[in-house]
Amino acid sequence: MALRDLLVYLDQTSRSPARLQLVADLARRNGSRITALYVREWSPAQLAHRRTAELAGRPFADVEALDCAAEDSIDQSALEARAALERLAVQYGLETEWRMVRGEARIVLPQHARYADLCILDTQMPAMSSSSGDNRLSEEILFTAGRPVLLMPQTGDFSTLGAHVAVAWNSSRAAARALNDALPLLEHSQQTTVITVNARDFVERPGALPLPKLLAHLQRHGISARSIELPDVSPAEIADTLQEQARAAGADILVAGAHGHTWLHEVLLGSVTRDLLSRLRLPVMMSH
Repeated sequence: MALRDLLVYLDQTSRSPARLQLVADLARRNGSRITALYVREWSPAQLAHRRTAELAGRPFADVEALDCAAEDSIDQSALEARAALERLAVQYGLETEWRMVRGEARIVLPQHARYADLCILDTQMPAMSSSSGDNRLSEEILFTAGRPVLLMPQTGDFSTLGAHVAVAWNSSRAAARALNDALPLLEHSQQTTVITVNARDFVERPGALPLPKLLAHLQRHGISARSIELPDVSPAEIADTLQEQARAAGADILVAGAHGHTWLHEVLLGSVTRDLLSRLRLPVMMSH
């Protein structure tokens, strides 16, 4: 298995070019094909501007002019994104595909993600049509796509993606799923670090196996990993501690399992998952 198909979601925000550059680095490292998906969807600011004009009773011609300006902005952003994709394809010798579709990203993106090995997007993107005002597109995609998702922070400078991968491990179903989905990534990385927090809590479970068993499993995949064991970390500090240790080790991606249920039911994320999503400081690959 390999990461042959990468899907990156692009939008009107200023972070899209940086995200595309990092995805190109990941594709070069893994011999992947990039599909860039641009969904023609108005931003929250554009929608709010239009609603304000309507509520203020602005003339129809003014509202229509706002509509045209929003569509022109989307067109210009799409042209710039496509040009950047084509430049990177030439620079890195990559196979790429440009897709631009109209619709709601929360509906369109999962469908396209199911035909890729990994979906990449920003973590703070709002889900425009969500019934929950604070729900984010990243959370919806994480629990509806059926594919691993790589979430990018909106701040921070990263020069590589996948050169050094850190894995958060607690022997849970979610951690095992994330690790398995990340194996192609680990096999092409230069370094792998496994981070365990409060290992005593899970190694004392009936039938639990010690950490060296996991390292031996990775070794059979040709992955020589080192481990960091962190005892006595309070639950409220786990997400921050994982990221701090991953960054201190030099990792450019953290692999972690996603605990919780789909947003369609209750948006009940596990506390560590919620903390990671809300305080993301490095790219995190998650599976559910």
